[in-house]
Amino acid sequence: MRTKDIPQNILPVQRGLYYGGTWHRPKAGGSAPTINPTYNEVITSAPLADADDVDTAVLAAHAAFPAWASTTPVERGRYLRRAAAVLREHAQPLALLDSLNNGNPISALAMDAGFAADCLDYFAGLATEVKGETIPMGDGNFNYTVQEPLGVVARIVAYNHPFMFAAAKMAAPLAAGNTVVMKSPDQAPLSILRLAELVGDIFPPGVVNFLCGGRECGDAMTRHPLVRKVTLIGGVPTGKAVMKSASENLKPVLLELGGKNALIAYPDADIDKLVNGIIAGMNFTWSGQSCGSTSRVFLHASIHDEVLGKVATLLPQRHKPGIPTDPKTTMGSLVSRAQLDKVMGYVAKGIEDGGRLVCGGKQPEDPELKDGFFYEATVFADMQPHMRLAQEEVFGPVLSVFKWSDEEALWPQVNGVDFGLTGSIWTQNLNTAHRAARRIQTGYVWLNNASQHFMGAPFGGVKQSGIGREECFSELLEFTYTKNVNLKFG
Repeated sequence: MRTKDIPQNILPVQRGLYYGGTWHRPKAGGSAPTINPTYNEVITSAPLADADDVDTAVLAAHAAFPAWASTTPVERGRYLRRAAAVLREHAQPLALLDSLNNGNPISALAMDAGFAADCLDYFAGLATEVKGETIPMGDGNFNYTVQEPLGVVARIVAYNHPFMFAAAKMAAPLAAGNTVVMKSPDQAPLSILRLAELVGDIFPPGVVNFLCGGRECGDAMTRHPLVRKVTLIGGVPTGKAVMKSASENLKPVLLELGGKNALIAYPDADIDKLVNGIIAGMNFTWSGQSCGSTSRVFLHASIHDEVLGKVATLLPQRHKPGIPTDPKTTMGSLVSRAQLDKVMGYVAKGIEDGGRLVCGGKQPEDPELKDGFFYEATVFADMQPHMRLAQEEVFGPVLSVFKWSDEEALWPQVNGVDFGLTGSIWTQNLNTAHRAARRIQTGYVWLNNASQHFMGAPFGGVKQSGIGREECFSELLEFTYTKNVNLKFG
């Protein structure tokens, strides 16, 4: 869909910052264009919050905190369920808006509202479960703990699923009694503005607040003394910057960062299911723009050639770049020129380092896609662990395939990266599956599966893939602290 053809009822009406229950112009009047990456066309402008705007928004959230924390858990759950119902009602327009602003296929984004609504409902149900415990202290003492909300929580979300992340990630802190200041991604802010229009006034003023902005906005949020916790979905460099800034006030962080995730196939793997798993695990639908993508595939030598050949044949048929707003499209564009240039740089480096290009490796020739940031689904073979493409996250549609035969030599290669987010293991032997699951150094493991998330199952990484767990009960507790109370009898 060309920018000029976008229905006006899809775009957010407001072009300001939402905090304290009302809309505000940026204090410095700043704004920046936001684009449609399919055609590299400007859609509209988005507001830019500076440090003064952040301060005012945080103060509004801080003022709203005591009353929200005193609201009963059951009532907080009702607010979350109302927001979930609104998301389900507006699922298709929100998906279209994200597709226009970040280039992902609308056919896949249609599921985002459902997942976000499920998160809101899930944590609404858990709001009454933020419980303490009693601790025996002998005669004369009664000792118990309570879990208290932290206060103002800052959440910074990524561009690959903007409204889904924003809506889903406000659920746990709100259920626990905190107030939230949400920052949209620089590249795709429009659905966050629309989300604020849809759910902002469901909650009491100041409980949920939405800001758009760049580095200054994010840095001001992490440094603000009244922000009690900072969370980020993003890349490792940004995560390190957030952690450094937050350390000035010793505030905790929750970080979901990058991945260079491994898929490991044993000789007895079901070949057809494995081929489908390799393609699904790389998240080519999102042009590989997913931190959980299994971008390193380790195929046993006995099945390597057969599996690689089938992937090379099936992949271009299943994932061919197309116009993201077309319901038939199964692979969209990258989000920006900068991301496209980054992907092309990694492909060039992969060839230079001796990788064998099996398929893809270029921009599509379709003239309808010539102005956008499209790149073909790409597979490299004959990869070696020392290669840059084998070590660094591309965040694009580039898959690296390795051949292995000695399992003891395999694991140093699999675990020899700075990341540890997800892993996928394919075998029909139960003992092999569980042995491999113990040896892989990641926070999330699929056995004969890839890419799926399950509500209630803790998602998060180790090493430089992040700190903390989300999508589960542990996420709720991330936004509380333990208070111990001791009563000495008269």
